Amino acid sequence: MIKDNLFQKFYFEWWRNIDKTILFLILLLFILGLFFSLVSTSLVASDRLNTNNYLFFFKHLVFISIGLGILFFLSYLNAEKLFILSKFLFFICLISLVLVPFIGVEVKGSKRWLDFLFLPRFQPIELLKPFIIVMIASILSSKNKTNLYLKYFLSFLLILPIIILLISQPDIGQTILIFFTWLALIFVSGINLFLFFAFFGFMISIILYLIFFVSKFEYILIRINSFFDPSSGNNYQSEKASEAIINGGFFGKGIGEGVLKNKVPEAHTDYIVSVISEEFGVVMIFLLLVIFLFFIYHIFKKLYFINDNKVKLIIVGSSVIILFQFLIHIGVNIRMFPTTGMTLPFLSYGGSSIISTSILCGIILNLTKKNILR
Repeated sequence: MIKDNLFQKFYFEWWRNIDKTILFLILLLFILGLFFSLVSTSLVASDRLNTNNYLFFFKHLVFISIGLGILFFLSYLNAEKLFILSKFLFFICLISLVLVPFIGVEVKGSKRWLDFLFLPRFQPIELLKPFIIVMIASILSSKNKTNLYLKYFLSFLLILPIIILLISQPDIGQTILIFFTWLALIFVSGINLFLFFAFFGFMISIILYLIFFVSKFEYILIRINSFFDPSSGNNYQSEKASEAIINGGFFGKGIGEGVLKNKVPEAHTDYIVSVISEEFGVVMIFLLLVIFLFFIYHIFKKLYFINDNKVKLIIVGSSVIILFQFLIHIGVNIRMFPTTGMTLPFLSYGGSSIISTSILCGIILNLTKKNILR
């Protein structure tokens, strides 16, 4: 009897209302990530660290399993409970980000991770990103504040300390991602174009100042110089990634046949696309792009049926941050952009990145349910 009630509750409250196309695409992308980890990327990482061949695959599997559990939990919640939980988790994750400069773990010159005794190492900004979107959307859609310019100012004040903390790590890639997601949200909310471009110009000015006049960010200038001048000798990562993509050609070398993947730095995270391309070809990258764009397109279609501005803004922000990260990652791998250290959503190895993507997808699934759209 209890089992029947649980099944009926699951069916009527979740399965019947969930958007099955979005759910299928999310699961497909995670499964593809596991497949590539099994046949290619985890083997490269294991060889370099001299560990069990499938250690990274099993860790990837564990991260995705945890992520899917979080995804289903968030998508099942009542929307109001989701908003309350998101605001609570925002402050918890923000506290974690504040702790990074004091007790964070430094890796390759950047202090971005926390390593608590009972938790695996994690990157607070990855967990914070989904809840930043909920908070910004809550401010921009607030009925208590009728002055739209005040809402823009308050939402900017919300992200300002986060941006300062990210710059101090330093993590310019995530700084740009957060700021451009905020720009997308205020643009959708109906901001005056002059003010929009003023904000844009202001941020670009700050980034340029940091790059050219602050020694801590000299590494970014080196990356930019190597991007525009390959002969400078500081573009080893991009060179090997490009060689791997060229070596794979249109249809790839075949599973396990890639030879340059062992020379591509961060092959299982920041440069996963080059490894996939070498073994499966450019056609696979094109297929992944089509799946991603169809995923975003199907989510955006839902916006026509939503009247709640807050819900609409959260869906836009969650989708845009995934799309931006995907495009930046692809752009870096094909040398359209300088190196940023951005992982590929769904596919790259990394617990923080996988959990972050799962939270975003759980929020999207929750807010695109039929009982929300009615």
